[in-house]
Amino acid sequence: MANAAVCGRFLLHRSARGFLFCRAIPTFSSPSLCRAHRLGPSDDEMYQRTTVSVMQKEPGSGVMITSYSSHGFNIDGNRVFGPCAVLPPAILQWNVASYKDITEESVSLFHMLEPRIEILVLGTGARLERINPSVLTLLKKKGIAVEVQDTPNACATFNFLTSERRVTAAGLIPPPISTALELTNE
Repeated sequence: MANAAVCGRFLLHRSARGFLFCRAIPTFSSPSLCRAHRLGPSDDEMYQRTTVSVMQKEPGSGVMITSYSSHGFNIDGNRVFGPCAVLPPAILQWNVASYKDITEESVSLFHMLEPRIEILVLGTGARLERINPSVLTLLKKKGIAVEVQDTPNACATFNFLTSERRVTAAGLIPPPISTALELTNE
């Protein structure tokens, strides 16, 4: 305790004389150049759609989500409208309307598959939303790791895991239409 007090006095003494703390002009004054700046969903609303260009698809690499919109997804050239379940052998409509509808019953599809999936990526729409803990507990008991993200990031994560040849499935809810960029006539 005495050492801490001596050290504290030393630092205060040094800082009072200007040795320890000096005034520096900040290098980055713009928030866009600062490392702490984070992109939010509104930063991508200008385009309304995100696309992924696959330069050359490896044979046997699995399905890839090439784009999404508020209406649905484009998965390997197949247009899927509304929420979908992307499984290793198939693409299915998923009967959920929002993250609140993700229940133990709605994820039962994912833990009944053979071969067993390693990772389930859940896309909850435009924002990351909290999933019911009982759902996560059930999937953990079944030996399935779960990654919950907003849908744009979930699509990218699914594509990355699939390209690494991991046994991956995804439950995706399309993000809603943004109203931030609507034009109004006055």
